[in-house]
Amino acid sequence: MNKPEQKAEPSEGLRFENYFSTPDVHPFEEVEWEIRSAEIKDWKTGKVAFKQEDIEFPKTWSQRATDIVASKYFRGRQGSPQRERSVRQMIGRIVDTITKWGSESNYFASDKDAETFNHELTYLLVNQMLAFNSPVQFNVGIQEHPQCSACFINSVGDSMASIMQLARTEAMIFKGGSGSGVNLSRIRSSREPLSVGGVASGPVSREYIWCKAKEEEKAHRLIELGYDDSIDGEAYQSVQFQNANNSVSVTDDFMRAVVEDRDWQTKAVTSGEVLDTYKARDMMHWAAEATWICGDPGFQFATTINDWHTCPNSGPINACNPCSEYVFLDNSACNLASLNLMKFVDEECSFDVDAFRHAVRTAIVAQEIIVDNSSYPTPEITRVSHDFRTLGLGYANLGALLMARGLPYDSNRARNLAAVITALMTGEAYRTSSQLAQVVGPFEKFHENRIPMMRVMHKHRDALSKIDSALVPMDLLHSAMESWDEAIVSGADHGYRNAQVTLLAPTGTIAFMMDCDTTGIEPDFSLVKVKKLVGGGSMKIVNNTIPLALDRLGYDAQATKNILRYIEANETIEGAAELKDEHLPIFDCADRTDGGSRSIHYLGHIKMCGAVQSFLSGAISKTVNLPNEATVEEIMDAYIEAWRSGVKSVSIYRDGCKMVQPLSNKERQARTVPAGPIHRNMPKDHPAFQHEFRIKGFKGFLTMGMFPEDNELGEIFINFAKQGSTLQGLAMAWAIALSMGLQRGVPLEDYVRMFAHMSFEPAGFTDNPQIPFASSIPDYVVRYLASRYLREEAQEALGIHSVKPNGSVQQGVQVKFPEAIATKDSATERLLSEARKADSPTCLSCGNLMQRNGSCYVCTGCGSTSGCS
Repeated sequence: MNKPEQKAEPSEGLRFENYFSTPDVHPFEEVEWEIRSAEIKDWKTGKVAFKQEDIEFPKTWSQRATDIVASKYFRGRQGSPQRERSVRQMIGRIVDTITKWGSESNYFASDKDAETFNHELTYLLVNQMLAFNSPVQFNVGIQEHPQCSACFINSVGDSMASIMQLARTEAMIFKGGSGSGVNLSRIRSSREPLSVGGVASGPVSREYIWCKAKEEEKAHRLIELGYDDSIDGEAYQSVQFQNANNSVSVTDDFMRAVVEDRDWQTKAVTSGEVLDTYKARDMMHWAAEATWICGDPGFQFATTINDWHTCPNSGPINACNPCSEYVFLDNSACNLASLNLMKFVDEECSFDVDAFRHAVRTAIVAQEIIVDNSSYPTPEITRVSHDFRTLGLGYANLGALLMARGLPYDSNRARNLAAVITALMTGEAYRTSSQLAQVVGPFEKFHENRIPMMRVMHKHRDALSKIDSALVPMDLLHSAMESWDEAIVSGADHGYRNAQVTLLAPTGTIAFMMDCDTTGIEPDFSLVKVKKLVGGGSMKIVNNTIPLALDRLGYDAQATKNILRYIEANETIEGAAELKDEHLPIFDCADRTDGGSRSIHYLGHIKMCGAVQSFLSGAISKTVNLPNEATVEEIMDAYIEAWRSGVKSVSIYRDGCKMVQPLSNKERQARTVPAGPIHRNMPKDHPAFQHEFRIKGFKGFLTMGMFPEDNELGEIFINFAKQGSTLQGLAMAWAIALSMGLQRGVPLEDYVRMFAHMSFEPAGFTDNPQIPFASSIPDYVVRYLASRYLREEAQEALGIHSVKPNGSVQQGVQVKFPEAIATKDSATERLLSEARKADSPTCLSCGNLMQRNGSCYVCTGCGSTSGCS
């Protein structure tokens, strides 16, 4: 392959050579196509949510990519002749439109260069090497001036008119399939009076740090009353702030005050007067406590962000987009694209430097052309977008690349490799931006910010000295140095067309579109996934990257086959006989499986972000995963270490924090769960206790039999006032099944977790003041059993809160420091697994459970996201 052209002659337009594509041959002609059907079913009901038959896709694209692209990105009313039915049509309308825009704006030196650019961009898209953010897929080629940016940063002032304008602007942004962030710091606090008298009210008139945590407590109280406890159920839908990601912006002075345990003063927004003095460490602790409860707030490190700001003379950076990767001026926008890193490695997992550089150049030119031809929701955002022309090129599949090369995600070698790839991407992007400045001029506000921008360019270049040359391929490091040297020299002469060029987005939907094993900067979530098959059905498959890694590590074909079988059967690689112990860290994932004990430590996530941050224009969408048993102190430590590592922003998420927690260590020490089934027969003579209850006027009797030696529950029977009914028979059968489980060592906690809050008739108010409302008979029975046979700590851990006779809640939702779980048993692991799954909302498109992806959620079934795509 030829090396990409290094320079363009001034003012003559960009020149492009065939690098990926074949001269005079359209890339579509070199792809093997096939006719398929796409279908997405509602996970809960099995009802078909989307279906389109006789559609054309490249043979190499997976069924999941087929379903996602056909359902989300094919344009035209379904069933009409105008409906797109081929990837050729979708990619063609995008690429042809961008090429037309570029030609009309004199970006290309000739028609032949425009055609070559068209073919190169088409090749990257159809071969899943590159993907634009979702608004480009939705809107380009459909509207004359489409909304193309995924990320927006809005501003709001301290007035009702400004607040209402913000609501209107955000509505327009959401309509175009994008997300927006806003800095609320300009709005006066609840401690400050209004100009006409009275005090402030509204979304920030309470303690901001605690606002989501307090709503979480409300949701738990509603769950106690029997409301649906899923994230998108009645309980959570009834409380505020569930569709927002909250962050606290802090300075280096504040963080140093935390570390040194010094005082910190809070000041009025309107007057600047000191309102209160606190210990900075206490304030950080409050934020960590709130995060422990609900995952918010995250932290933005304002000093770090503005130290890397290319345009400080035009104003400070105050906020970011919802997923936290785009940080720039208020009222600005950014269109995104991501490269699939695994498409730039050969069979030996060597990285193709020249191919990557050429792909970066092609992507940056395409994204730049989009800026002037896109629409924006307000005149101010339009002006700022044209004045600064920020772009957001990033990548996906880093986790897969590292695993394929036999590198643990949490290792110095992996961090150095990620750093040098990121450095090459941003250096080549700015080199291309300087070429664009030669052709069509630098961005409007470049000269106003020339000195600080060149300072930041040199900071990026100087950061290369931190990369350990002994741990990375030399051709990769030398190319990164070369790109940065040329970017700085050319930028000094001609300026830059774009104030920002790179960031790392979550890449949920578009990562699935490119058939990536991992998204954004994330490690693999788990080694086993469910693959949807062409023609329907699904199968459990082991991650495709594992065989590549095992081969690189020297395992023969038979050993690899045995290890893959073990992973498929056990959903973990831990315990595979053929695997060497020293290779276990290579296969560590973000998630700790039920059958395993390993996962990536939270500092491993933070160190990876720190390694690549100095080579990005923007920030990183990354949620640092902590296990369920993590403490508030560990969350504080994670925030402090993120600041020390130089990242611009960070979000922390503790597994299960939005659901009832599993057993505490104290309860497990009090009751040892048998390692295997132990049959414990009830003796003929044993004590028993009967309880009468009424649910919405429906009368029943619960009989509980206990083992005489320890008075532990061994059986239950349920009878109703009306004998012989179908309900009586079903209830008795359920009680017998539960009793058999209790006699064979199944913990009562498992039954409580499974049946508490199950909802069906008869349901309603009860005559028991400790359980005033039941959502069904099983709900009432297991909650009553929990109140009688489980300790208060276990009831609280399971979210089963009885009410004292005076009407107060016996165990409320409070901030607690969970004790470390020192041992694992199958019951606890099942509870952990259920808690992890229950954290996620269900997809509004197909009903599948979504999973965390950066600061957002992504559906692995249809590709929908809760944030920017």
